[in-house]
Amino acid sequence: MNSVIPKHSEATLETQNQNKIRSDARCYLMPAKDLYHDTVKTALIKDGWTITDDPLSLEVGGRDLFIDLGAEKLLIADRGNQKIAVEVKSFISPSLVKDLENALGQYILYEDIIAQEYPERRLYLAIREAVHLSFFSEPIVQIPLKSRHIRLLVFDEIQEIITQWIH
Repeated sequence: MNSVIPKHSEATLETQNQNKIRSDARCYLMPAKDLYHDTVKTALIKDGWTITDDPLSLEVGGRDLFIDLGAEKLLIADRGNQKIAVEVKSFISPSLVKDLENALGQYILYEDIIAQEYPERRLYLAIREAVHLSFFSEPIVQIPLKSRHIRLLVFDEIQEIITQWIH
């Protein structure tokens, strides 16, 4: 006795495969860690921070966002906890301007969501000290930094320490 297997059109199979990929991506894909992710994590720990999330996962309207690190620090004088979110950026591609566009886009998106949904956290953009002293001193960077009040965490990637907090 021969079995009859229903034929599916190629378009139907392709649609089913795309839906499965989208579904799988929502559940399992995490963004790749930045080159200096672990360096910044170590620097935060050295500075007295407790890493609470690696990565910090935010959910807004059924969409997931992943900020590199979440941390908190007990502030004795204030008798409370300070909570931060840290997005690490390397600025190592051939186009520093493209890196800046991507970093600012992520920062603005994350900052707006954190302000509305997680107001107890402050977002910081983590950059290497060498990038801060060179590229970040240029007008193309200074203009959006000042107008958007972007908070920076500047780190030394060799010593794995935080050299500046810029609010």
